[in-house]
Amino acid sequence: MLSERRLEVLRAIVQDYVGTEEPVGSKALTERHKLGVSPATVRNDMAALEDEGFIAQPHTSAGRIPTDKGYRLFVDKLAGVKPLSSPERRAIQNFMDGAVDLDDVVARTVRLLAQLTRQVAVVQYPSLTRSTVRHVELLSLAPARLMLVLITDTGRVEQRMIDCPAPFGETSLADLRARLNSRVVGRRFADVPQLVQDLPESFDKEDRGTVSTVLSTLLETLVEETEERLMIGGTANLTRFGHDFPLTIRPVLEALEEQVVLLKLLGEATDSGMTVRIGHENAHEGLSSTSVVAVGYGSGDEAVAKLGVVGPTRMDYPGTMGAVRAVARYVGQILAES
Repeated sequence: MLSERRLEVLRAIVQDYVGTEEPVGSKALTERHKLGVSPATVRNDMAALEDEGFIAQPHTSAGRIPTDKGYRLFVDKLAGVKPLSSPERRAIQNFMDGAVDLDDVVARTVRLLAQLTRQVAVVQYPSLTRSTVRHVELLSLAPARLMLVLITDTGRVEQRMIDCPAPFGETSLADLRARLNSRVVGRRFADVPQLVQDLPESFDKEDRGTVSTVLSTLLETLVEETEERLMIGGTANLTRFGHDFPLTIRPVLEALEEQVVLLKLLGEATDSGMTVRIGHENAHEGLSSTSVVAVGYGSGDEAVAKLGVVGPTRMDYPGTMGAVRAVARYVGQILAES
C-alpha cells in the first residue's frame, strides 16, 4: 500500500499532467501544491511511484507522467465525482426538456455529452428486451386490416400492419384493445406470452381468428431480435488530443466505427453502476490509448441501456464522471416522465 503522502503526490501529478499536458517535475509539484515536504522528499516519492509502475518518464526530461496503473489508482482511490455547477445543471435541463421523442432524446444526449466533456459520446438506445409495456394501440385501417402500435416504458414505439382473416368490427376492436391493455400494461415483455395465451377463447368464435392473428403479431414484435442501436457524436473532438495518441489517431477512429466494439466498451446494460476502463484495460487494440467512462440509464431502478464517453487516458476523470452521471440521471427522468 502506498503511504498517504505518496498518494497525494500521485494525485498532484495526475492533476498537473491533465491540466498542463506537460510531464511533471518535483520542483513544479512543490511550487503548485501544499505537500508539506521538500523537493528532495518529493523526488524520493516520485522515484518510488515510478518503481511501482504508477508514473513513467516519457523521455529524458526530469518530468513524469501517469501510467494506466497510475490513472487506475487515481480513479479508484483519489478521484471523487465532481458535481456539476448550477448553471451546468440548468443548461442540461433546458437542452433536454425540448426533446419530442426517443430518437430526439438520444440525439440530444449525444450532443450534450460531447459538448460537456469535449470527448466522443456514445449512447445506446433502450433495449426492447429490458422494457415493459406502456400501451398497446389497435387502429382500424380497413374492414380486415389493422395497425398495431406498441409503446414501451422507455418511449420506444413499434408499429406493425395486420391483415385479418375476416372483417373485424369497431366494437370488437375496442373490446380487444381494452382486454389486451388490462393484461399487459406495466408487465415485462418476457411475461406477456403467458398473460395473453387464453385471450382468443374469451371472444366469439367468428372473432377468434383475428384475435389470434393480432396476438401473434404482438408476440413477434416483443421477441423480435432487434439490432442493438447506438448513436455516436463528437468524434472531431479527438483531433484536439492528437499528441495523446501514439503515431496516429486512425486506430481509434476505426475502432469507433465498429458497433460491436462500442457495445462491448459500454458493457452490460443491466449494470447501472459507473464503469471506467483505462488504456490497456480496453480489449480492443485500437483503443489502448483511450479511456471509457460509462454508466447505465433507465426510467426506474434498473438500467435499460448505457451511455458514456471515449477520450484519451489523459482526461479529467472527476469532471467526466460527473458529467456522464448527471446526463444519465436526466435521461432517466425524461424516460420516466414521457
